[in-house]
Amino acid sequence: MCLAIPARVLRINGDIAEVDFGGTVRQANVSLVDAKVGEYVIVHAGYAIQILDREDAEETLEMFQQILGDTDA
Repeated sequence: MCLAIPARVLRINGDIAEVDFGGTVRQANVSLVDAKVGEYVIVHAGYAIQILDREDAEETLEMFQQILGDTDA
């Protein structure tokens, strides 16, 4: 089973974006999607594979935080 996680795009430089996974910032390749700063993308294996609407992304991130035991979400 594969896991893809929503992340908010903070900055884009060419095909590489800095993305925030709800407190953890990493880089992701955005060459497969037409992402813009402020949008949410689903990231799998370092690649943004889909743009996700904000409500769905925040709901999914909240579920991940609950699963991991972080109830401050």
